Amino acid sequence: MVEDVINIFREYLKIRSVHPDPDYDACVDFVKNKADEYGFKTQIFPLDEKRPVLIVTLEGSEPSLPSILLNSHTDVVPVFEEQWSYDPFGAEMDQEGNIYARGSQDMKCVTIAQLEALRRIKCSQVKLKRTVHMTLLPDEEIGSIEGMAKFVHTKTFKDLNVGFDIDEGIPSADEEFLIFNNERCKWGILIHCTGTTGHGSLLHKNTAGEKLRIVIDHFMDLREKEAVKFQTVQHLGDITTVNLTQLQEDEMAQYYQEEVERMSQDIYHGIAMILRRTGQHLEISFLMP
Repeated sequence: MVEDVINIFREYLKIRSVHPDPDYDACVDFVKNKADEYGFKTQIFPLDEKRPVLIVTLEGSEPSLPSILLNSHTDVVPVFEEQWSYDPFGAEMDQEGNIYARGSQDMKCVTIAQLEALRRIKCSQVKLKRTVHMTLLPDEEIGSIEGMAKFVHTKTFKDLNVGFDIDEGIPSADEEFLIFNNERCKWGILIHCTGTTGHGSLLHKNTAGEKLRIVIDHFMDLREKEAVKFQTVQHLGDITTVNLTQLQEDEMAQYYQEEVERMSQDIYHGIAMILRRTGQHLEISFLMP
C-alpha cells in the first residue's frame, strides 16, 4: 500500500501546476478522482474561470461541531529546467528512494499525505466526532489574493464551519512532526509610487523612481539589521524577514511589493515612517493581514 501512495504522489507531481500558467484543473481533477474512488464527498468551488477549489469531506458523528480543516495549495513556483539534474516534472526516483520534482516538498507531498490519512481513518471504521474537510487552493505562491483571501469570504467556506486548521508545514523524514502555533505571520505590502512623468531626455523632479529607491533602501536597511540580529538568536521566529518579491511598472506608476514575516508594532510604525520620509503620492496596501 505504501508503494501505491508513492505512485499516486509521483503522478500528482507530474502535473505542471507551475506559474505563470498553472494547470489547476488537472490538479483538482486528479485529487478529486482519488477522493471519489475512496468514497469521500467532494465538491469543486470555482473562484473564477481559472481557479477551482477542491473540498474533500469526511463527515463526523457530530457535524454541528466546528470542523477540522486540512489545507494545501496546488500551485508551484517556476523552474529553471537547465539547472536541474532531473526533469522537474518527471517525478523520477533514485535508488535511495529520493523523488525529484518541483512541488515535491512545497507542497504536493502534504496534499497526498492528507488524502492518505483520511483514507486510512475511513478504512479503520473509526468515526470521528468532528467533520474533517480537506481543501486544495490556488495561487498560494503568488500571495493568495485570488485564492484563499477570496475563498474565506464566500458562503461555501463559512459553511465549512472551520474551528481548527492544519496548513503548510515542514516535511518530516520520520514519524515526528513539528507543530507551529502561528510562529510567523506574513504581511504582503504593496507600495504604489507615483511621480512626475515626461520625456526621457529631461531630468524631472519628484519622480516615482526616486521615491522607489528611497523605499527600497530603507527596507534593505531593515533587512540587514535583522540579518545581524539572526547571528545571535536561534529561531527565525525571533526576527523579521524582509524580501522584495515583485517590481511592476506601467505608464503612470511603479509598484514595489515586499513580503514581511512576523510584523510587530515597531515594524508597522517603521514602514509608516519610511513613507513619510519618501514624500507625497505614495500608497501602501497590506495584501494578506
